Amino acid sequence: MTADRTHVAALEDRIGSLRFAMFTFRDEHDHLASQPMTKQDVDAEGGIWFFVHSGTALWDSIAHQPEVNISFSDIDDSTYVSVSGTAERIVDRDKIRSMWNPMVQAWFPAGPEDQHAVLVRVVPHAAEYWDSNDSKMVRLFAVAKAAVTGKQPDLDSEHGTIKL
Repeated sequence: MTADRTHVAALEDRIGSLRFAMFTFRDEHDHLASQPMTKQDVDAEGGIWFFVHSGTALWDSIAHQPEVNISFSDIDDSTYVSVSGTAERIVDRDKIRSMWNPMVQAWFPAGPEDQHAVLVRVVPHAAEYWDSNDSKMVRLFAVAKAAVTGKQPDLDSEHGTIKL
């Protein structure tokens, strides 16, 4: 099933500049585990791509428990995005070569032919986001004022869900 292009564009708008994510999955004991990952791409269908080592718990676990969550944040802009989806394990040397970059080389010194350099593509089901339109100084002042007055901060913020 192909995601609606409008919804994919909305997701790209929210996470486009956010490179780093916490990738949450279920480990071999069915416990939630998270690790930092670097987003490589968001494709036309909304799939979010990551490089991963084939010897990791993440790689092994998603073979049996593909439901995952990816959380992005930018504290400077007060932007937070949580993406739930299904992870796919991808071993495609042509795709690996096409996505290869100097940062990935640091983790896989043998290059794109490294047998342990593989990809994970997360097909999102939904994304929930929180985004503030106020500047950092306005947010800080509003929180300080709320602490003194005992009232919730009055902020220009947005919260929503994108269904894919």
